[in-house]
Amino acid sequence: MSVFLDSELTETERGETAKFRIIPMPLERTVSYGAGTAAGPAAIIEASNELERITVGKEPCSLGVFTEAPVDVTGDLPEIMERLAARTQAAVEAGAIPVTLGGEHSLTYGAVTGVQRALGRKVGILQIDAHADLRIAYQGEKHSHASVMNLLTEEGTPLAQFGIRALCRQEEDLRAARNVFHVDAEELVVGGLMAVDLPEDFPQDVYVTFDVDGLDPSIMPATGTPVPGGLGYYQALRLVEHALKGRRCVGLDVVELAPDGNAAWDFTAAQVTYRLMAACI
Repeated sequence: MSVFLDSELTETERGETAKFRIIPMPLERTVSYGAGTAAGPAAIIEASNELERITVGKEPCSLGVFTEAPVDVTGDLPEIMERLAARTQAAVEAGAIPVTLGGEHSLTYGAVTGVQRALGRKVGILQIDAHADLRIAYQGEKHSHASVMNLLTEEGTPLAQFGIRALCRQEEDLRAARNVFHVDAEELVVGGLMAVDLPEDFPQDVYVTFDVDGLDPSIMPATGTPVPGGLGYYQALRLVEHALKGRRCVGLDVVELAPDGNAAWDFTAAQVTYRLMAACI
C-alpha cells in the first residue's frame, strides 16, 4: 500500500496512533467537464515522497502520519458517503485529524458528516474553490460535486468561501438565504488580500476543504473545471492559515486533482496537503 510521505517517516511516525490519518478517496462519479479525479489520491501520495519534512517552520510528520487503505467507491453515492463518514468519525474519536485525498468534491459531505458525528456538534467549513457548489442538484444528482455545499448548509453547517469566481443565480440566492460568508476571487486577487477575518460567531472547530481549482490555472491546470482569475499559491494558503488562528482544525480534504502526466501539479497538490496539515498544529 502506498504511504503519504513514505520516504521521510520513521517507523514510530507511521503507526495507527498518528496525529494525521490520510484517507484516500478515488471518487469520480459526477464530474461534469474534465475527468481524472479517480487518479488524484494515488498521484498526491506518490508525489508526497518528494516533500521535505519541514514546512513554514513546522514538522507535521513528527506527530505521526498513518495512511489508510482507499475507501471503496463502488455502489450508490449515499452508501459511499457513509463509508467515508465512518472513517473520519473513527479518526476524530481516536484523537486524530482526518486528511481525505480526492477524488471529486462530493466526498466532503461524507467527510464532514463523520467529523460532526464524532464531535457531537456542527463545525464550520472553510472552502477554497473556484465554484460555490451550492446547486440544489446538478444533472439530477443531489450528491454532485456541484451540490455538496448545498447539502451541508441545508443541514445547518456554517460555511465560509474564499476564491469563488463561477456561480449561478440559484447559488447566489442560497448564499444570501443561508448566511454564507464569502470573499470572492476578484476581490481577493485584485486587492492582493492575504488575510480575511472570519465572522466572530463562526464555529471554533473548522473543517478545511481545498478544491485545487481554487488556485489559478497557471498554477494548477490539472483539474476538471479550471477557471481563470484564481488564487495564488501562497495567497490561498495564507487565507486558510489566518482563518484558523484562534480556532481548531478538525479535518481537511484536498480534492479535484485530475493528473495529466505533469508531476509538477501532483507535487503542488501534495505540498498544499502537507502545508494544510501544518496549519492544523
